Amino acid sequence: MSKKTLILLYGGRSAEREVSVLSAESVMRAVNYDQFAVKTYFISKDGDFIRTQAFDRKPAADVRLMTNETVERSQQIKPSDIYEEGAIVFPVLHGPMGEDGSIQGFLETLKLAYVGTAVLASSLAMDKISTKRILESAGIAQVPYVAVIEGEDIEEKIAQIESQLTYPVFTKPSNMGSSVGISKSDSRTELRAALELAFKYDSRVLVEQGVTAREIEVGLLGNYDVRSTLPGEVVKDVAFYDYEAKYIDNKITMDIPAKVPDEVAALMRKNAETAFRALGGLGLSRCDFFYTEKGEVFLNELNTMPGFTQWSMYPLLWENMDLTYADLIEKLADLAQEAFEKREAHLL
Repeated sequence: MSKKTLILLYGGRSAEREVSVLSAESVMRAVNYDQFAVKTYFISKDGDFIRTQAFDRKPAADVRLMTNETVERSQQIKPSDIYEEGAIVFPVLHGPMGEDGSIQGFLETLKLAYVGTAVLASSLAMDKISTKRILESAGIAQVPYVAVIEGEDIEEKIAQIESQLTYPVFTKPSNMGSSVGISKSDSRTELRAALELAFKYDSRVLVEQGVTAREIEVGLLGNYDVRSTLPGEVVKDVAFYDYEAKYIDNKITMDIPAKVPDEVAALMRKNAETAFRALGGLGLSRCDFFYTEKGEVFLNELNTMPGFTQWSMYPLLWENMDLTYADLIEKLADLAQEAFEKREAHLL
């Protein structure tokens, strides 16, 4: 039986490019090489496409993928050169220009099957403000928030924030993930600085009410028959679960399954599946919740391309559901092919 080609796209132009490299290296080691041959392509921070390694068996433990520090410019290609008939692309890209519908549109133009959510839903889920508005229409509880758009009067928006929310508040770029650009503010002075930081990453900023809550996550898998995992919890050893804690220092541990009442777990899974369908999700997502001391359940966000590092929550959630990392990748490839065939069939 001939092997399927799995193309790993990694790197990218967003501030989350380092996470992408870690995720891609984890995927390339976990693939079932009896089923797949793997080709990798690096997208540099300048947006150039670079042909990198290819594997027909599990790489040695010391093999590392190309990065911006080790890039070989002589291997640069036209973006369209990644095309291979019958291949399935796994865009292990996080953040803008990777998770926001842009690369998905490119792959659809090339007529390639790819893992994950399609153009519109990727764009909607990437934008925290749009996600909140859609989930409001679906009746899913969220923490109170104020949207701040570049060009608006900042002093007026700060006054609105202080009238509708109470400190502490969290300020987030609307189109960024992996805790990049997020700040906690306990005063007006800190809020101004937090807004300034967030606007470095996006022209749309979300300011949310801070809540005392546990962070609980649910994995989603499927196209139109989505399934969810039991919830998992990030057990933090740091005051704020930021980018460094998540991916660089790894100062976190996971509690899978999370220690929550059965009815809370059931509500989270139900709301996660509802959110996935409301946004038009495909393939995979990770849905993040706040579980407050009062027993409230708030949906925080839906991540359409969660991290796949060796310590990432998403694959560990499915491992707890007796789906191994290798089998998860194979299932995602099958879902990508199914979604591709349905999209093509819709082009009457």
